[in-house]
Amino acid sequence: MKLLLWLLLFVLCWPLALMALLLWPLFWLISLPFRLIGISVEAVFALLRALLFLPARLLGHKGS
Repeated sequence: MKLLLWLLLFVLCWPLALMALLLWPLFWLISLPFRLIGISVEAVFALLRALLFLPARLLGHKGS
């Protein structure tokens, strides 16, 4: 699907399509730290949730 959209962009406006093709790896490298921060924050929230629900799990609650 992405390839078809890129080919359509290439037919309609080839300079923009080539610029997008060349800048995509740079954008991917810039977004890596934000992805790592997101994974870290998600892990911290999972840890806090596990700690908060630990007493209920020890008492036998069968929730999510």
